Amino acid sequence: MNLKLSALACASILAISQQSFADLSSTVNLTSDYTFNGVSQTKENPALQASLDYGFDSGWYVGSWASNVNFEGDDSTNLEWDFYAGKFMQLTDRVSLDTGIAYYTYHGDNTSNEGNYPEAYAKLGYSSSLGASEVNGWYSWDYFGTGGNHHILMLAHTIELADNHNVRFSVDRSTSTDKDKWIWGDDESYNHYRVEYMTSLNGFDLNIAAENTNLDSDAADERIVFSIARTFNL
Repeated sequence: MNLKLSALACASILAISQQSFADLSSTVNLTSDYTFNGVSQTKENPALQASLDYGFDSGWYVGSWASNVNFEGDDSTNLEWDFYAGKFMQLTDRVSLDTGIAYYTYHGDNTSNEGNYPEAYAKLGYSSSLGASEVNGWYSWDYFGTGGNHHILMLAHTIELADNHNVRFSVDRSTSTDKDKWIWGDDESYNHYRVEYMTSLNGFDLNIAAENTNLDSDAADERIVFSIARTFNL
């Protein structure tokens, strides 16, 4: 089975819930490697990504996100274009919940769309003087159009080193519950570890991340990823 993994980048799909809902916005991101759960989606080459999001005062939001891709074993698919909708709820002063559904589409030739699939997601957040903690979950009942069930669980914590200087630690586990339809090599699951430094400068968001997995694959080896993003309120 090819390591053709993809989904909305975690930072892209969940960043909306951490912003004030200011009607229409767009984010453009340039990254040295588009990775999801530690697996390169661009054969370790750069990616240009963009989102368009609309938020309502009630907490509901809709959006779309796109990136170039270049999967191992599939040179014909070159574009991922995703759509999502959800609701962000501030349950208490410290606890928040973000839930929604996404649909991933792939483009390149007339067979690329066979990998299209839906996914439900949820994020539970908790903030305190020690930082911001998250429990994130994703679930698909038709992973990459295979009809297989697949889920991801992520634990993350962000600490503020100083004003405008943050470090985020995360660990996640991807699991296929239908291993006859989707596995990674000979495994039904794998782990991914990531630490990233985040700051902003003159309106640009800067990110440097180090990540690794326990997969035996060049596409999932240890790596350093750099990205720079700019958000525009439209």
